Amino acid sequence: LILCMCVTYNMNKIILPVFGAIAAASLFAFTTTESSARSVEDATHSSTFEQLELFADVLAKVRSDYVVNVDDEALIADALNGMLQSLDPHSSYITPSEYRSVEESMSGEYGGLGMEVTTEDSVVKVVAPFDDTPAYKAGILAGDYISAVDGESILGLSLSEAVKKMRGKVGEPVTLTIITAGDDPRDVTLVRDNIKPDVVKSELKEDIAYLRLTQFNERSEAALIKALTDLQKTHKSPLKGIVMDLRNNPGGLLDQSVKVSNIFLNGGEVVSIRGRKAGDIQKYSAKPRQAAKGTPLIVLINEGSASASEIVAGAVQDHGRGLVLGMTSFGKGSVQSVIPLQGGKEGALRLTTQRYYTPSGRSIQGTGIEPDIFIAAQPEKENLAKRLREADLPNSIENETADSDEAETETETNESVIDYPPQDYDEDKDYQLERAIAILNDGSYARLLANAG
Repeated sequence: LILCMCVTYNMNKIILPVFGAIAAASLFAFTTTESSARSVEDATHSSTFEQLELFADVLAKVRSDYVVNVDDEALIADALNGMLQSLDPHSSYITPSEYRSVEESMSGEYGGLGMEVTTEDSVVKVVAPFDDTPAYKAGILAGDYISAVDGESILGLSLSEAVKKMRGKVGEPVTLTIITAGDDPRDVTLVRDNIKPDVVKSELKEDIAYLRLTQFNERSEAALIKALTDLQKTHKSPLKGIVMDLRNNPGGLLDQSVKVSNIFLNGGEVVSIRGRKAGDIQKYSAKPRQAAKGTPLIVLINEGSASASEIVAGAVQDHGRGLVLGMTSFGKGSVQSVIPLQGGKEGALRLTTQRYYTPSGRSIQGTGIEPDIFIAAQPEKENLAKRLREADLPNSIENETADSDEAETETETNESVIDYPPQDYDEDKDYQLERAIAILNDGSYARLLANAG
């Protein structure tokens, strides 16, 4: 299972390294250089085992002398998980029960409150609520902080511990203490539900098909094709354009990002993923049978569009298939492989194994996809809270293909030309969507697409 998700839970356990023996290729290969290399390797292994012995000594002391009894399994899991968390924000150990939850979420149905969360400075922060879920209906917003669950503080807890407190039986209420920037903390009571969010929302806006994809799970491609087909049948005459809304879509399955791209692209590479070794490259291409052939396309993105969403937006942009409109995306350019341990009986390892690149070879790790047209969702305000992005996460992997200072300067320069809605703009309206529809209606689409290329 390969995931392209924006946020992962930092689970409590990791796997210790296993060392194997190295055999000589030839009896006559023992040169001075190779002997030195072997000595260094043996010394490294010896040092590692010494550190593991040190860990065992510390654990024994804690077990025997700490002021209260400790749970050995939890203690070891917390200690080992600290090592995984030092790698990057997305590598983690998944317990057996959590592994079942991951499988359920990827199948498109699970229990909970319906939001993606992460941690920032030991505080749980909302990345995005899913549409029509308890979190969404309660008015919880991207960027909100959660400080307590049922009156009990969760400050300083690991993400997995905090999430565990928020989960429970379907139908049971839970009260979250929510902190929105600039406002006083407030308690919000939600009822846990069986989360089965609509993967695709669709409607006709005049002669334009509006398709909102909320996540990339096993149902995404089929749901998107059905929604588009139904709109085409309802409209009967050819559509004037398509608006594909990937805003606040945190990602999901890699193969679904390729299949979704396939709906719009007439063949060609969608994404390549590259591992640790130079030759470890896999390329994924679209099949030349697009369902939306020739129809003008605009893809909406924002700071909450991550991973699989960025793959789709990057592919559309690089192939010149459509315009990308909105604000710079989250910037998660790494791929996590979920590796079951003993068939899942011992949980699984979620490990960052590869980086992904757009068809033109761009890595967007930490930088994101820049839209062709910068359009903000809200009027320009000095006190507008900055949205969390990949580069802000602790131990975020650096973009190895771009100079960080140069990339930051370029982004600041591009984002200085932003179309903001008027100061008195109605908050219930959608300025980015309105502008996208206007571009498809006013005849400027072809010119803007040519200039973007």
